[in-house]
Amino acid sequence: MNNKLILALSVTSALALSACSNGTSDTATDKHAGKFETCMQAALAERPGNVLTVEAEIENGKPIYEFDIAAVDGKEWEVECDAATGKVVELEEEVAIDDPRFVEKAKVSLDDAKAAALAVHAGEIVETEYAVEADGGASYEFDIKLADGSEMEVEIDAETGKLEEAPELEVYQIGEEK
Repeated sequence: MNNKLILALSVTSALALSACSNGTSDTATDKHAGKFETCMQAALAERPGNVLTVEAEIENGKPIYEFDIAAVDGKEWEVECDAATGKVVELEEEVAIDDPRFVEKAKVSLDDAKAAALAVHAGEIVETEYAVEADGGASYEFDIKLADGSEMEVEIDAETGKLEEAPELEVYQIGEEK
């Protein structure tokens, strides 16, 4: 069976659940109904390849889909799509911490970036990613598990140590991070 079909079936099943495992409300899940296929097609048009994971998130009250794609160019991309419009709203390349483009831009240490992220949302960092943004900037991305069991994604600018964008509440995730 095709990876895209498996992912689409998984998302459909997840949406059918009456509650999310991370403690978010059905209302948050309901915001994501309707544009998944459009978003997946838009993400794959932007960066063709295999979808590794998809996350449904809420950013500034808006539903967002985040696709991690192993692209045909051999790189791994994170593509965000507005779930209401089906339009790609953000694109960044996921890189290793020692990628020369990341190293060149990163003026803030990993420890200082973690402290900045935890100042925004206290909890346990469960995942760390490093990215080169579409504009060439570098950022740290932290998934933080909160006391109530929910998970927030906090992105810190690697040059300034400041919050890069509004934190995103993870509603659900399909697929496993590497």
